[in-house]
Amino acid sequence: MQNKLPLYLILSLLLLVVLAVISLYMGVYEFEKHSVAEIIATVFNPNTAIPESDRFVLLELRLPRIVMAILIGSALAVSGTCLQGMFKNPLATPDLIGITAGSTLFAAITIVLGSSFKKYIPEVLHYSILSIAAFIGALIAMTFIYRISTSKGKTNVIIMLLSGVAITALTRAVTGFLTYLSTDEELRDLTFWEMGSLGAASWTKNGILAVVIAVAYSFLITKGKALNAMMLGERDAQHLGIPVEKVKKRIVILTALMVGTSVAFAGTIGFVGLIIPYILRLIFKSNYHIILPLSAVLGSILLLTADTISRTLVAPSEIPIGILTAFMGAPIFIAILIHYKKSM
Repeated sequence: MQNKLPLYLILSLLLLVVLAVISLYMGVYEFEKHSVAEIIATVFNPNTAIPESDRFVLLELRLPRIVMAILIGSALAVSGTCLQGMFKNPLATPDLIGITAGSTLFAAITIVLGSSFKKYIPEVLHYSILSIAAFIGALIAMTFIYRISTSKGKTNVIIMLLSGVAITALTRAVTGFLTYLSTDEELRDLTFWEMGSLGAASWTKNGILAVVIAVAYSFLITKGKALNAMMLGERDAQHLGIPVEKVKKRIVILTALMVGTSVAFAGTIGFVGLIIPYILRLIFKSNYHIILPLSAVLGSILLLTADTISRTLVAPSEIPIGILTAFMGAPIFIAILIHYKKSM
Protein backbone atom coordinates (compact mmCIF):
# COMPACT_ATOMS: atom_id res chain seq x y z
CA MET A 1 0.00 0.00 0.00
CA GLN A 2 2.93 2.34 0.70
CA ASN A 3 4.07 1.86 -2.91
CA LYS A 4 0.74 3.38 -4.03
CA LEU A 5 1.31 6.61 -2.06
CA PRO A 6 2.41 8.61 -5.17
CA LEU A 7 -0.77 7.47 -6.96
CA TYR A 8 -2.97 8.52 -4.02
CA LEU A 9 -1.24 11.90 -3.88
CA ILE A 10 -1.62 12.50 -7.63
CA LEU A 11 -5.34 11.63 -7.55
CA SER A 12 -5.88 13.85 -4.49
CA LEU A 13 -4.04 16.75 -6.12
CA LEU A 14 -6.10 16.37 -9.31
CA LEU A 15 -9.30 16.49 -7.25
CA LEU A 16 -8.03 19.60 -5.46
CA VAL A 17 -7.29 21.34 -8.78
CA VAL A 18 -10.76 20.49 -10.12
CA LEU A 19 -12.41 21.84 -6.95
CA ALA A 20 -10.30 25.01 -7.11
CA VAL A 21 -11.41 25.66 -10.72
CA ILE A 22 -15.07 25.03 -9.82
CA SER A 23 -14.79 27.33 -6.80
CA LEU A 24 -13.26 30.07 -8.96
CA TYR A 25 -16.42 30.22 -11.09
CA MET A 26 -18.87 30.13 -8.16
CA GLY A 27 -20.08 33.19 -6.30
CA VAL A 28 -22.51 36.09 -6.20
CA TYR A 29 -20.68 38.09 -8.87
CA GLU A 30 -21.29 36.63 -12.32
CA PHE A 31 -18.57 37.45 -14.83
CA GLU A 32 -18.01 36.34 -18.37
CA LYS A 33 -17.02 32.67 -18.57
CA HIS A 34 -13.33 33.18 -19.12
CA SER A 35 -11.31 30.03 -19.70
CA VAL A 36 -8.80 28.84 -17.14
CA ALA A 37 -6.03 29.63 -19.65
CA GLU A 38 -7.25 33.25 -19.91
CA ILE A 39 -7.31 33.58 -16.13
CA ILE A 40 -3.78 32.20 -15.82
CA ALA A 41 -2.64 34.57 -18.58
CA THR A 42 -4.17 37.47 -16.64
CA VAL A 43 -2.04 36.62 -13.60
CA PHE A 44 1.16 37.11 -15.62
CA ASN A 45 -0.07 39.75 -18.07
CA PRO A 46 -2.39 42.50 -16.78
CA ASN A 47 -3.02 43.75 -20.33
CA THR A 48 -5.26 40.85 -21.34
CA ALA A 49 -8.77 41.32 -22.73
CA ILE A 50 -10.54 40.41 -19.47
CA PRO A 51 -12.64 43.37 -18.16
CA GLU A 52 -11.15 45.19 -15.16
CA SER A 53 -14.08 44.33 -12.88
CA ASP A 54 -13.81 40.63 -13.74
CA ARG A 55 -10.06 40.76 -13.27
CA PHE A 56 -10.45 42.33 -9.81
CA VAL A 57 -12.95 39.69 -8.65
CA LEU A 58 -10.81 36.85 -9.98
CA LEU A 59 -7.37 37.96 -8.86
CA GLU A 60 -8.06 40.03 -5.73
CA LEU A 61 -11.08 38.29 -4.19
CA ARG A 62 -11.67 34.71 -5.30
CA LEU A 63 -8.19 33.44 -6.12
CA PRO A 64 -6.57 34.69 -2.86
CA ARG A 65 -9.47 33.15 -0.92
CA ILE A 66 -9.09 29.80 -2.70
CA VAL A 67 -5.34 29.79 -2.05
CA MET A 68 -5.88 30.63 1.64
CA ALA A 69 -8.42 27.80 1.99
CA ILE A 70 -5.88 25.39 0.47
CA LEU A 71 -3.05 26.57 2.75
CA ILE A 72 -4.99 26.73 6.02
CA GLY A 73 -6.87 23.48 5.40
CA SER A 74 -3.58 21.71 4.77
CA ALA A 75 -1.90 23.26 7.84
CA LEU A 76 -4.75 22.38 10.23
CA ALA A 77 -5.04 18.80 8.94
CA VAL A 78 -1.30 18.14 9.23
CA SER A 79 -1.21 19.74 12.69
CA GLY A 80 -4.01 17.45 13.89
CA THR A 81 -2.37 14.38 12.34
CA CYS A 82 1.01 15.11 13.96
CA LEU A 83 -0.53 15.77 17.39
CA GLN A 84 -2.56 12.56 17.23
CA GLY A 85 0.58 10.62 16.37
CA MET A 86 2.58 12.26 19.14
CA PHE A 87 -0.10 11.79 21.82
CA LYS A 88 -1.11 8.40 20.37
CA ASN A 89 -4.77 9.42 20.56
CA PRO A 90 -7.36 10.40 17.89
CA LEU A 91 -8.79 13.16 20.09
CA ALA A 92 -5.57 15.18 20.18
CA THR A 93 -6.47 17.96 17.75
CA PRO A 94 -5.59 21.68 18.06
CA ASP A 95 -9.17 22.80 18.73
CA LEU A 96 -10.21 20.00 21.12
CA ILE A 97 -7.18 20.22 23.42
CA GLY A 98 -7.16 24.01 23.59
CA ILE A 99 -4.34 25.06 21.23
CA THR A 100 -6.70 26.98 18.96
CA ALA A 101 -8.31 28.53 22.04
CA GLY A 102 -4.93 29.72 23.34
CA SER A 103 -4.14 31.22 19.96
CA THR A 104 -7.55 32.92 19.78
CA LEU A 105 -7.10 34.37 23.29
CA PHE A 106 -3.83 36.09 22.42
CA ALA A 107 -5.27 37.30 19.11
CA ALA A 108 -8.25 38.80 20.99
CA ILE A 109 -5.94 40.53 23.48
CA THR A 110 -3.97 42.01 20.57
CA ILE A 111 -7.14 43.22 18.80
CA VAL A 112 -8.52 45.05 21.82
CA LEU A 113 -5.41 46.06 23.76
CA GLY A 114 -2.81 46.12 20.99
CA SER A 115 -2.84 49.91 20.65
CA SER A 116 -1.60 50.29 24.23
CA PHE A 117 1.56 48.18 23.80
CA LYS A 118 2.19 48.55 20.05
CA LYS A 119 4.41 51.61 20.66
CA TYR A 120 6.87 49.42 22.58
CA ILE A 121 7.28 47.03 19.64
CA PRO A 122 9.60 47.74 16.68
CA GLU A 123 7.67 49.22 13.75
CA VAL A 124 8.86 46.48 11.40
CA LEU A 125 6.83 43.96 13.46
CA HIS A 126 3.58 45.97 13.58
CA TYR A 127 2.04 44.20 10.59
CA SER A 128 2.92 40.78 12.02
CA ILE A 129 1.99 41.48 15.64
CA LEU A 130 -1.31 39.59 15.42
CA SER A 131 0.37 36.53 13.91
CA ILE A 132 3.14 36.61 16.51
CA ALA A 133 0.62 36.91 19.36
CA ALA A 134 -1.48 34.03 17.98
CA PHE A 135 1.65 31.84 17.69
CA ILE A 136 2.72 32.64 21.27
CA GLY A 137 -0.77 31.78 22.54
CA ALA A 138 -0.77 28.46 20.66
CA LEU A 139 2.76 27.63 21.90
CA ILE A 140 1.93 28.38 25.54
CA ALA A 141 -1.27 26.31 25.36
CA MET A 142 0.52 23.42 23.64
CA THR A 143 3.37 23.41 26.18
CA PHE A 144 0.95 23.53 29.11
CA ILE A 145 -1.15 20.65 27.76
CA TYR A 146 1.89 18.52 26.98
CA ARG A 147 3.47 19.06 30.40
CA ILE A 148 0.32 18.47 32.42
CA SER A 149 -1.01 15.43 30.53
CA THR A 150 2.21 13.52 29.78
CA SER A 151 4.18 11.58 32.36
CA LYS A 152 7.00 9.10 31.66
CA GLY A 153 6.20 9.16 27.96
CA LYS A 154 2.51 8.30 28.44
CA THR A 155 -0.41 10.65 27.89
CA ASN A 156 -3.43 10.70 30.18
CA VAL A 157 -6.27 11.32 27.72
CA ILE A 158 -8.73 12.49 30.38
CA ILE A 159 -6.29 15.11 31.70
CA MET A 160 -5.47 16.17 28.15
CA LEU A 161 -9.14 16.76 27.26
CA LEU A 162 -9.89 18.44 30.59
CA SER A 163 -6.92 20.74 30.02
CA GLY A 164 -8.48 21.70 26.70
CA VAL A 165 -11.83 22.34 28.40
CA ALA A 166 -10.13 24.53 31.01
CA ILE A 167 -8.19 26.56 28.44
CA THR A 168 -11.29 27.00 26.27
CA ALA A 169 -13.34 28.15 29.29
CA LEU A 170 -10.64 30.63 30.27
CA THR A 171 -10.45 31.91 26.70
CA ARG A 172 -14.19 32.48 26.51
CA ALA A 173 -14.20 34.30 29.86
CA VAL A 174 -11.37 36.64 28.87
CA THR A 175 -12.78 37.15 25.37
CA GLY A 176 -16.17 37.98 26.91
CA PHE A 177 -14.51 40.60 29.11
CA LEU A 178 -12.62 42.01 26.12
CA THR A 179 -15.89 42.13 24.17
CA TYR A 180 -17.35 44.25 26.97
CA LEU A 181 -14.41 46.65 26.71
CA SER A 182 -14.19 46.74 22.91
CA THR A 183 -15.28 49.41 20.46
CA ASP A 184 -17.65 48.65 17.57
CA GLU A 185 -14.78 47.99 15.16
CA GLU A 186 -12.95 45.76 17.66
CA LEU A 187 -16.21 43.90 18.35
CA ARG A 188 -16.57 43.09 14.64
CA ASP A 189 -12.98 41.79 14.58
CA LEU A 190 -13.59 39.63 17.66
CA THR A 191 -16.73 38.16 16.13
CA PHE A 192 -14.69 37.35 13.00
CA TRP A 193 -12.10 35.42 15.04
CA GLU A 194 -14.68 33.46 17.00
CA MET A 195 -16.64 32.22 13.96
CA GLY A 196 -13.86 31.96 11.40
CA SER A 197 -13.84 33.33 7.86
CA LEU A 198 -11.58 33.49 4.81
CA GLY A 199 -13.13 36.74 3.67
CA ALA A 200 -10.03 38.78 4.57
CA ALA A 201 -7.72 36.72 2.34
CA SER A 202 -4.95 38.61 0.53
CA TRP A 203 -1.80 37.75 -1.38
CA THR A 204 0.37 39.15 1.43
CA LYS A 205 -1.24 36.89 4.02
CA ASN A 206 -1.00 33.93 1.65
CA GLY A 207 2.69 34.63 1.19
CA ILE A 208 3.28 34.56 4.95
CA LEU A 209 1.20 31.38 5.30
CA ALA A 210 3.11 29.72 2.46
CA VAL A 211 6.48 30.47 4.10
CA VAL A 212 5.30 29.21 7.52
CA ILE A 213 3.86 26.01 6.03
CA ALA A 214 6.95 25.39 3.86
CA VAL A 215 9.21 25.67 6.92
CA ALA A 216 6.95 23.39 9.00
CA TYR A 217 6.48 20.80 6.25
CA SER A 218 10.21 20.58 5.57
CA PHE A 219 10.38 18.76 8.90
CA LEU A 220 6.91 17.33 9.57
CA ILE A 221 5.87 15.69 6.29
CA THR A 222 8.79 13.25 6.34
CA LYS A 223 8.18 12.14 9.94
CA GLY A 224 5.55 9.50 9.15
CA LYS A 225 7.91 6.61 9.95
CA ALA A 226 8.99 8.31 13.19
CA LEU A 227 5.34 8.64 14.27
CA ASN A 228 4.75 4.99 13.35
CA ALA A 229 7.64 4.01 15.62
CA MET A 230 6.37 6.27 18.43
CA MET A 231 2.99 4.52 18.25
CA LEU A 232 4.78 1.38 19.49
CA GLY A 233 6.10 3.27 22.51
CA GLU A 234 8.78 5.87 23.00
CA ARG A 235 11.37 3.39 24.31
CA ASP A 236 10.90 1.13 21.29
CA ALA A 237 11.16 4.17 19.02
CA GLN A 238 14.45 5.18 20.64
CA HIS A 239 15.82 1.66 20.14
CA LEU A 240 14.96 2.04 16.44
CA GLY A 241 17.11 5.18 16.30
CA ILE A 242 14.31 7.79 16.47
CA PRO A 243 15.30 10.97 18.37
CA VAL A 244 11.97 11.02 20.21
CA GLU A 245 12.40 14.17 22.32
CA LYS A 246 13.73 16.15 19.36
CA VAL A 247 10.81 15.05 17.20
CA LYS A 248 8.24 15.93 19.90
CA LYS A 249 9.70 19.38 20.54
CA ARG A 250 9.65 20.23 16.85
CA ILE A 251 6.08 18.97 16.49
CA VAL A 252 5.02 21.18 19.43
CA ILE A 253 6.70 24.31 18.00
CA LEU A 254 5.77 23.82 14.35
CA THR A 255 2.13 22.87 14.95
CA ALA A 256 1.79 25.89 17.25
CA LEU A 257 3.31 28.05 14.51
CA MET A 258 0.89 26.77 11.84
CA VAL A 259 -2.19 26.94 14.08
CA GLY A 260 -1.23 30.39 15.38
CA THR A 261 -0.75 31.82 11.89
CA SER A 262 -4.00 30.24 10.66
CA VAL A 263 -5.97 31.70 13.58
CA ALA A 264 -4.36 35.11 13.05
CA PHE A 265 -5.53 35.26 9.43
CA ALA A 266 -8.80 33.31 9.45
CA GLY A 267 -10.03 33.07 13.04
CA THR A 268 -11.21 29.89 14.73
CA ILE A 269 -11.78 27.03 12.28
CA GLY A 270 -12.28 23.79 14.17
CA PHE A 271 -12.43 20.06 13.49
CA VAL A 272 -10.33 20.00 10.28
CA GLY A 273 -7.54 18.28 12.21
CA LEU A 274 -10.05 15.74 13.52
CA ILE A 275 -12.03 14.90 10.36
CA ILE A 276 -9.16 14.23 7.94
CA PRO A 277 -6.99 11.91 10.11
CA TYR A 278 -10.12 10.01 11.17
CA ILE A 279 -11.15 9.33 7.55
CA LEU A 280 -7.61 8.36 6.55
CA ARG A 281 -7.24 6.00 9.52
CA LEU A 282 -10.40 4.18 8.46
CA ILE A 283 -8.69 3.46 5.12
CA PHE A 284 -5.00 3.13 6.01
CA LYS A 285 -5.20 2.20 9.71
CA SER A 286 -2.50 4.09 11.66
CA ASN A 287 0.18 4.19 8.98
CA TYR A 288 1.40 7.78 9.31
CA HIS A 289 3.83 7.30 6.43
CA ILE A 290 0.74 7.44 4.19
CA ILE A 291 -1.67 9.45 6.38
CA LEU A 292 0.64 12.42 6.92
CA PRO A 293 1.27 13.48 3.29
CA LEU A 294 -2.31 12.66 2.26
CA SER A 295 -3.71 14.76 5.12
CA ALA A 296 -1.88 17.78 3.67
CA VAL A 297 -3.92 17.50 0.45
CA LEU A 298 -7.24 16.28 1.87
CA GLY A 299 -7.26 19.06 4.46
CA SER A 300 -7.11 21.55 1.59
CA ILE A 301 -9.95 19.75 -0.21
CA LEU A 302 -12.14 19.79 2.90
CA LEU A 303 -11.67 23.47 3.73
CA LEU A 304 -11.95 24.60 0.10
CA THR A 305 -15.24 22.68 -0.20
CA ALA A 306 -16.54 24.15 3.06
CA ASP A 307 -15.57 27.69 2.03
CA THR A 308 -17.23 27.35 -1.38
CA ILE A 309 -20.42 26.17 0.32
CA SER A 310 -20.21 28.95 2.94
CA ARG A 311 -20.19 31.74 0.32
CA THR A 312 -22.74 30.24 -2.08
CA LEU A 313 -25.34 28.45 0.06
CA VAL A 314 -27.16 31.57 1.28
CA ALA A 315 -25.77 34.11 -1.23
CA PRO A 316 -25.35 37.06 -1.05
CA SER A 317 -24.80 36.41 2.67
CA GLU A 318 -21.98 34.20 3.91
CA ILE A 319 -22.07 31.43 6.53
CA PRO A 320 -19.01 31.59 8.82
CA ILE A 321 -16.79 28.69 7.82
CA GLY A 322 -16.17 27.71 11.44
CA ILE A 323 -19.86 26.87 11.76
CA LEU A 324 -19.75 24.55 8.74
CA THR A 325 -16.63 22.68 9.90
CA ALA A 326 -18.23 22.26 13.34
CA PHE A 327 -21.32 20.72 11.71
CA MET A 328 -19.05 18.29 9.85
CA GLY A 329 -16.78 17.52 12.79
CA ALA A 330 -19.24 17.06 15.64
CA PRO A 331 -20.70 13.74 14.34
CA ILE A 332 -17.18 12.37 13.78
CA PHE A 333 -16.19 13.43 17.30
CA ILE A 334 -19.20 11.54 18.68
CA ALA A 335 -18.29 8.49 16.55
CA ILE A 336 -14.74 8.52 17.96
CA LEU A 337 -16.08 8.72 21.52
CA ILE A 338 -18.43 5.77 20.90
CA HIS A 339 -15.56 3.72 19.42
CA TYR A 340 -13.33 4.71 22.35
CA LYS A 341 -16.03 3.64 24.83
CA LYS A 342 -16.38 0.21 23.18
CA SER A 343 -12.62 -0.34 23.27
CA MET A 344 -12.37 0.35 27.02
